[in-house]
Amino acid sequence: MTPVLELLQYDFMRRALLAGLLVGLAAPVVGIFLLQRRLALIGDGMGHVALAGVAAGVLTGRAPVWTALAAAVVGAVAIELIRARGRTSGDVALAVMFYGGIAGGVVLISLSPEGTPANLNAYLFGAITTTSGSDLVTFAVLALTVLGVTAVLAPRLFAVANDPEYARAVGLPVLALNLTLAVLTAVTVVVSMRVVGLLLISALMILPNAIAQQLCHSFRASLAVAVVIGVAVSVSGIGASFYTGTPSGGTIVVLAVAVFVAASVLSTLRERTARRRHQVAEGHHAHEHSEHCGHPAVVHGDHVDYVHEGHRHAMHGGHYDEH
Repeated sequence: MTPVLELLQYDFMRRALLAGLLVGLAAPVVGIFLLQRRLALIGDGMGHVALAGVAAGVLTGRAPVWTALAAAVVGAVAIELIRARGRTSGDVALAVMFYGGIAGGVVLISLSPEGTPANLNAYLFGAITTTSGSDLVTFAVLALTVLGVTAVLAPRLFAVANDPEYARAVGLPVLALNLTLAVLTAVTVVVSMRVVGLLLISALMILPNAIAQQLCHSFRASLAVAVVIGVAVSVSGIGASFYTGTPSGGTIVVLAVAVFVAASVLSTLRERTARRRHQVAEGHHAHEHSEHCGHPAVVHGDHVDYVHEGHRHAMHGGHYDEH
Protein backbone atom coordinates (compact mmCIF):
# COMPACT_ATOMS: atom_id res chain seq x y z
CA MET A 1 0.00 0.00 0.00
CA THR A 2 1.35 3.41 -0.96
CA PRO A 3 1.98 5.99 1.80
CA VAL A 4 -0.85 8.19 0.49
CA LEU A 5 -3.41 5.37 0.58
CA GLU A 6 -2.16 4.36 4.02
CA LEU A 7 -2.83 7.89 5.32
CA LEU A 8 -6.30 8.06 3.80
CA GLN A 9 -7.51 4.88 5.46
CA TYR A 10 -7.63 6.67 8.84
CA ASP A 11 -10.56 8.98 9.60
CA PHE A 12 -8.46 11.34 11.72
CA MET A 13 -5.88 11.68 8.94
CA ARG A 14 -8.54 12.49 6.37
CA ARG A 15 -9.85 15.21 8.67
CA ALA A 16 -6.32 16.47 9.34
CA LEU A 17 -5.44 16.62 5.65
CA LEU A 18 -8.64 18.53 4.84
CA ALA A 19 -7.89 20.93 7.69
CA GLY A 20 -4.35 21.35 6.35
CA LEU A 21 -5.74 22.12 2.91
CA LEU A 22 -8.00 24.83 4.38
CA VAL A 23 -5.14 26.32 6.37
CA GLY A 24 -2.79 26.23 3.39
CA LEU A 25 -5.35 28.14 1.33
CA ALA A 26 -6.39 30.76 3.88
CA ALA A 27 -3.15 31.63 5.69
CA PRO A 28 -1.09 32.90 2.69
CA VAL A 29 -4.08 34.84 1.29
CA VAL A 30 -4.28 36.90 4.48
CA GLY A 31 -0.54 36.92 5.07
CA ILE A 32 0.32 38.65 1.80
CA PHE A 33 -1.41 41.83 2.99
CA LEU A 34 0.25 41.61 6.41
CA LEU A 35 3.64 41.34 4.71
CA GLN A 36 2.89 44.41 2.59
CA ARG A 37 1.97 46.36 5.72
CA ARG A 38 5.15 45.13 7.48
CA LEU A 39 3.08 43.34 10.12
CA ALA A 40 4.75 39.96 9.77
CA LEU A 41 4.58 39.24 13.49
CA ILE A 42 0.98 40.21 14.13
CA GLY A 43 -0.11 36.60 13.70
CA ASP A 44 2.01 35.70 16.72
CA GLY A 45 0.23 38.35 18.76
CA MET A 46 -3.16 37.04 17.65
CA GLY A 47 -2.05 33.54 18.59
CA HIS A 48 -1.18 34.63 22.11
CA VAL A 49 -4.54 36.32 22.54
CA ALA A 50 -6.31 33.26 21.12
CA LEU A 51 -4.50 31.19 23.75
CA ALA A 52 -6.25 33.25 26.42
CA GLY A 53 -9.51 32.44 24.64
CA VAL A 54 -8.69 28.73 24.65
CA ALA A 55 -7.95 28.93 28.37
CA ALA A 56 -11.26 30.73 28.96
CA GLY A 57 -13.05 27.95 27.10
CA VAL A 58 -11.33 25.30 29.21
CA LEU A 59 -12.17 27.18 32.42
CA THR A 60 -15.84 27.70 31.55
CA GLY A 61 -16.42 24.38 29.84
CA ARG A 62 -17.22 25.98 26.47
CA ALA A 63 -15.90 25.06 23.05
CA PRO A 64 -12.34 26.48 22.87
CA VAL A 65 -12.71 27.24 19.15
CA TRP A 66 -15.41 29.85 19.74
CA THR A 67 -13.84 31.41 22.83
CA ALA A 68 -10.51 31.60 21.00
CA LEU A 69 -12.24 33.24 18.05
CA ALA A 70 -13.95 35.80 20.29
CA ALA A 71 -10.70 36.65 22.08
CA ALA A 72 -8.70 36.91 18.84
CA VAL A 73 -11.27 39.16 17.16
CA VAL A 74 -11.46 41.47 20.17
CA GLY A 75 -7.67 41.62 20.33
CA ALA A 76 -7.40 42.29 16.59
CA VAL A 77 -9.87 45.17 16.70
CA ALA A 78 -8.22 46.64 19.79
CA ILE A 79 -4.73 46.55 18.31
CA GLU A 80 -5.86 48.16 15.05
CA LEU A 81 -7.71 50.95 16.86
CA ILE A 82 -4.67 51.63 19.03
CA ARG A 83 -2.46 51.80 15.93
CA ALA A 84 -4.92 54.05 14.08
CA ARG A 85 -5.30 56.56 16.89
CA GLY A 86 -1.56 56.78 17.35
CA ARG A 87 -1.65 56.66 21.13
CA THR A 88 1.25 54.26 21.10
CA SER A 89 3.55 52.81 18.49
CA GLY A 90 2.68 49.67 16.59
CA ASP A 91 5.59 47.77 18.14
CA VAL A 92 4.48 48.61 21.65
CA ALA A 93 0.89 47.68 20.89
CA LEU A 94 2.02 44.32 19.51
CA ALA A 95 4.19 43.73 22.58
CA VAL A 96 1.22 44.36 24.84
CA MET A 97 -0.78 41.84 22.82
CA PHE A 98 2.04 39.26 23.00
CA TYR A 99 2.57 39.47 26.73
CA GLY A 100 -0.98 40.14 27.81
CA GLY A 101 -2.40 37.29 25.77
CA ILE A 102 -0.02 34.60 26.93
CA ALA A 103 -0.05 35.83 30.54
CA GLY A 104 -3.85 35.82 30.57
CA GLY A 105 -3.86 32.31 29.14
CA VAL A 106 -1.45 31.04 31.79
CA VAL A 107 -3.47 32.62 34.62
CA LEU A 108 -6.79 31.28 33.35
CA ILE A 109 -5.42 27.78 32.84
CA SER A 110 -4.01 27.80 36.38
CA LEU A 111 -7.50 28.58 37.70
CA SER A 112 -8.99 25.51 36.06
CA PRO A 113 -9.96 22.91 38.69
CA GLU A 114 -8.66 20.17 36.41
CA GLY A 115 -5.29 21.85 35.99
CA THR A 116 -3.52 22.16 32.66
CA PRO A 117 -5.49 20.25 30.00
CA ALA A 118 -3.67 17.36 28.38
CA ASN A 119 -4.37 18.66 24.89
CA LEU A 120 -2.98 22.16 25.48
CA ASN A 121 0.11 21.36 23.39
CA ALA A 122 -2.21 20.55 20.49
CA TYR A 123 -3.40 24.16 20.53
CA LEU A 124 0.10 25.54 20.96
CA PHE A 125 1.97 23.47 18.38
CA GLY A 126 -0.70 21.59 16.41
CA ALA A 127 -1.60 17.90 16.50
CA ILE A 128 -3.07 15.81 13.72
CA THR A 129 -5.27 13.68 16.00
CA THR A 130 -7.28 16.48 17.64
CA THR A 131 -9.39 17.75 14.72
CA SER A 132 -12.92 16.40 15.17
CA GLY A 133 -15.63 16.31 12.54
CA SER A 134 -17.43 19.29 14.08
CA ASP A 135 -14.14 21.20 14.24
CA LEU A 136 -13.59 20.51 10.56
CA VAL A 137 -17.01 21.89 9.64
CA THR A 138 -16.36 25.01 11.72
CA PHE A 139 -12.91 25.51 10.21
CA ALA A 140 -14.31 25.02 6.69
CA VAL A 141 -16.96 27.69 7.22
CA LEU A 142 -14.44 30.12 8.69
CA ALA A 143 -11.80 29.45 6.01
CA LEU A 144 -14.29 29.87 3.15
CA THR A 145 -15.48 33.10 4.76
CA VAL A 146 -11.90 34.38 4.87
CA LEU A 147 -11.30 33.44 1.23
CA GLY A 148 -14.60 34.96 0.09
CA VAL A 149 -14.15 38.27 1.89
CA THR A 150 -10.55 38.54 0.76
CA ALA A 151 -11.48 37.84 -2.87
CA VAL A 152 -14.10 40.61 -2.81
CA LEU A 153 -11.94 43.17 -1.03
CA ALA A 154 -8.53 42.25 -2.51
CA PRO A 155 -8.11 45.41 -4.66
CA ARG A 156 -9.01 47.67 -1.74
CA LEU A 157 -6.87 45.76 0.74
CA PHE A 158 -3.98 45.93 -1.74
CA ALA A 159 -4.38 49.70 -2.13
CA VAL A 160 -4.51 50.33 1.61
CA ALA A 161 -1.56 48.03 2.34
CA ASN A 162 0.66 49.69 -0.30
CA ASP A 163 -0.21 53.37 0.17
CA PRO A 164 -2.73 54.21 2.91
CA GLU A 165 -2.42 57.95 2.31
CA TYR A 166 -3.32 57.60 -1.35
CA ALA A 167 -6.14 55.19 -0.47
CA ARG A 168 -7.51 57.72 1.99
CA ALA A 169 -7.21 60.52 -0.58
CA VAL A 170 -9.29 58.61 -3.14
CA GLY A 171 -12.01 57.96 -0.60
CA LEU A 172 -11.34 54.39 0.54
CA PRO A 173 -12.38 53.62 4.16
CA VAL A 174 -8.86 52.89 5.36
CA LEU A 175 -9.71 52.21 9.02
CA ALA A 176 -12.61 49.92 8.13
CA LEU A 177 -10.45 47.97 5.70
CA ASN A 178 -7.63 47.66 8.23
CA LEU A 179 -10.11 46.44 10.83
CA THR A 180 -11.43 43.91 8.34
CA LEU A 181 -7.92 42.62 7.66
CA ALA A 182 -7.28 42.38 11.40
CA VAL A 183 -10.46 40.33 11.88
CA LEU A 184 -9.55 38.10 8.92
CA THR A 185 -6.16 37.53 10.55
CA ALA A 186 -7.83 36.57 13.83
CA VAL A 187 -10.16 34.13 12.08
CA THR A 188 -7.24 32.58 10.19
CA VAL A 189 -5.35 32.08 13.44
CA VAL A 190 -8.29 30.17 14.92
CA VAL A 191 -8.74 28.10 11.76
CA SER A 192 -5.09 27.11 11.92
CA MET A 193 -4.65 26.43 15.60
CA ARG A 194 -5.33 22.68 15.49
CA VAL A 195 -3.08 22.10 12.49
CA VAL A 196 -0.17 24.52 12.91
CA GLY A 197 -0.61 25.69 16.50
CA LEU A 198 -1.16 29.13 17.97
CA LEU A 199 2.56 29.76 18.45
CA LEU A 200 3.50 28.91 14.86
CA ILE A 201 0.61 30.11 12.68
CA SER A 202 2.33 33.38 11.81
CA ALA A 203 5.02 31.39 10.00
CA LEU A 204 2.48 29.87 7.61
CA MET A 205 1.02 33.30 6.91
CA ILE A 206 4.38 34.85 6.11
CA LEU A 207 6.83 32.22 4.82
CA PRO A 208 4.90 31.14 1.68
CA ASN A 209 4.58 34.81 0.70
CA ALA A 210 8.24 35.50 1.43
CA ILE A 211 9.14 32.55 -0.79
CA ALA A 212 6.79 33.66 -3.57
CA GLN A 213 8.17 37.21 -3.58
CA GLN A 214 11.65 35.84 -4.31
CA LEU A 215 10.35 33.91 -7.30
CA CYS A 216 7.69 36.23 -8.78
CA HIS A 217 7.48 39.86 -9.85
CA SER A 218 3.74 40.60 -9.66
CA PHE A 219 1.14 40.58 -6.89
CA ARG A 220 -1.13 38.03 -8.56
CA ALA A 221 1.69 35.65 -9.40
CA SER A 222 3.10 35.96 -5.86
CA LEU A 223 -0.29 35.22 -4.32
CA ALA A 224 -0.88 32.19 -6.54
CA VAL A 225 2.56 30.74 -5.82
CA ALA A 226 2.19 31.46 -2.08
CA VAL A 227 -1.11 29.55 -1.95
CA VAL A 228 0.42 26.59 -3.80
CA ILE A 229 3.36 26.56 -1.39
CA GLY A 230 1.06 26.95 1.62
CA VAL A 231 -1.07 23.99 0.59
CA ALA A 232 1.98 21.88 -0.30
CA VAL A 233 3.85 22.38 2.98
CA SER A 234 0.67 22.02 5.06
CA VAL A 235 -0.44 18.74 3.52
CA SER A 236 3.06 17.27 3.22
CA GLY A 237 3.91 18.42 6.76
CA ILE A 238 0.85 16.66 8.17
CA GLY A 239 1.77 13.51 6.28
CA ALA A 240 5.35 13.67 7.51
CA SER A 241 4.25 14.25 11.12
CA PHE A 242 2.17 11.07 10.96
CA TYR A 243 5.23 8.97 10.16
CA THR A 244 7.72 10.80 12.38
CA GLY A 245 5.46 11.26 15.40
CA THR A 246 6.29 14.97 15.58
CA PRO A 247 3.84 17.87 16.13
CA SER A 248 2.22 18.81 12.84
CA GLY A 249 2.81 22.54 13.33
CA GLY A 250 6.54 22.24 13.84
CA THR A 251 6.87 19.83 10.93
CA ILE A 252 4.96 22.15 8.58
CA VAL A 253 7.05 25.18 9.55
CA VAL A 254 10.33 23.27 9.21
CA LEU A 255 9.33 22.32 5.67
CA ALA A 256 8.37 25.93 4.92
CA VAL A 257 11.73 27.17 6.22
CA ALA A 258 13.54 24.59 4.06
CA VAL A 259 11.65 25.77 0.98
CA PHE A 260 12.45 29.38 1.89
CA VAL A 261 16.18 28.62 2.10
CA ALA A 262 16.08 26.78 -1.24
CA ALA A 263 14.19 29.66 -2.87
CA SER A 264 16.70 32.16 -1.47
CA VAL A 265 19.61 30.22 -2.97
CA LEU A 266 17.81 29.89 -6.30
CA SER A 267 16.94 33.58 -6.37
CA THR A 268 20.53 34.59 -5.59
CA LEU A 269 21.91 32.37 -8.35
CA ARG A 270 19.36 33.68 -10.81
CA GLU A 271 20.19 37.29 -9.98
CA ARG A 272 23.92 36.68 -10.38
CA THR A 273 23.38 35.00 -13.74
CA ALA A 274 21.14 37.81 -14.95
CA ARG A 275 23.60 40.44 -13.74
CA ARG A 276 26.51 38.77 -15.51
CA ARG A 277 24.59 38.49 -18.76
CA HIS A 278 23.52 42.11 -18.49
CA GLN A 279 27.08 43.24 -17.92
CA VAL A 280 28.27 41.34 -20.95
CA ALA A 281 25.45 42.63 -23.14
CA GLU A 282 25.97 46.23 -22.01
CA GLY A 283 29.75 46.17 -22.42
CA HIS A 284 30.55 46.12 -18.70
CA HIS A 285 32.58 42.94 -18.80
CA ALA A 286 34.90 43.14 -15.82
CA HIS A 287 37.68 41.07 -17.39
CA GLU A 288 39.87 42.18 -20.31
CA HIS A 289 40.61 39.17 -22.50
CA SER A 290 43.90 38.76 -24.37
CA GLU A 291 46.13 35.96 -25.58
CA HIS A 292 47.81 35.91 -22.15
CA CYS A 293 44.70 36.15 -19.92
CA GLY A 294 44.57 32.44 -19.24
CA HIS A 295 41.17 31.75 -20.82
CA PRO A 296 40.97 29.36 -23.80
CA ALA A 297 40.87 31.12 -27.17
CA VAL A 298 38.67 29.78 -29.98
CA VAL A 299 38.89 31.10 -33.55
CA HIS A 300 35.42 32.17 -34.65
CA GLY A 301 35.29 33.44 -38.25
CA ASP A 302 37.29 36.64 -38.48
CA HIS A 303 37.76 37.05 -34.71
CA VAL A 304 38.68 35.14 -31.55
CA ASP A 305 36.28 34.08 -28.78
CA TYR A 306 37.52 33.57 -25.23
CA VAL A 307 35.85 30.87 -23.10
CA HIS A 308 35.09 32.42 -19.69
CA GLU A 309 32.93 30.76 -16.99
CA GLY A 310 31.30 28.52 -19.55
CA HIS A 311 30.51 31.40 -21.96
CA ARG A 312 32.26 32.52 -25.15
CA HIS A 313 33.08 36.24 -25.16
CA ALA A 314 34.43 38.32 -28.00
CA MET A 315 35.41 41.98 -28.34
CA HIS A 316 33.13 43.97 -30.66
CA GLY A 317 33.23 47.73 -30.95
CA GLY A 318 34.91 48.34 -27.61
CA HIS A 319 32.75 45.94 -25.63
CA TYR A 320 32.27 42.20 -25.15
CA ASP A 321 29.37 40.24 -26.66
CA GLU A 322 28.38 36.81 -25.42
CA HIS A 323 28.21 34.13 -28.14
